[in-house]
Amino acid sequence: MSLHILDNCINCDVCEPECPNGAIHMGPQIYVIESGLCTQCVGHYDTPQCQEVCPVDCIELDPANPESAEALQEKFLLLTGQV
Repeated sequence: MSLHILDNCINCDVCEPECPNGAIHMGPQIYVIESGLCTQCVGHYDTPQCQEVCPVDCIELDPANPESAEALQEKFLLLTGQV
């Protein structure tokens, strides 16, 4: 699954620069994660970096975008031009 940001986001700006895929950007009111770009940091890191730095723990799995570990790896390969 890709990740998404909950409404309790405080717009602290620490997650956006941590995303290796550029999936996080400011939305109308809070930061949002583009599901098409989110790989949960698969291929880059062992854990999602946005979750690691979030001070209010407002980033969780997005049930609207279920993806297997294999699908996330394939997305990583496509995004990085390795396919």
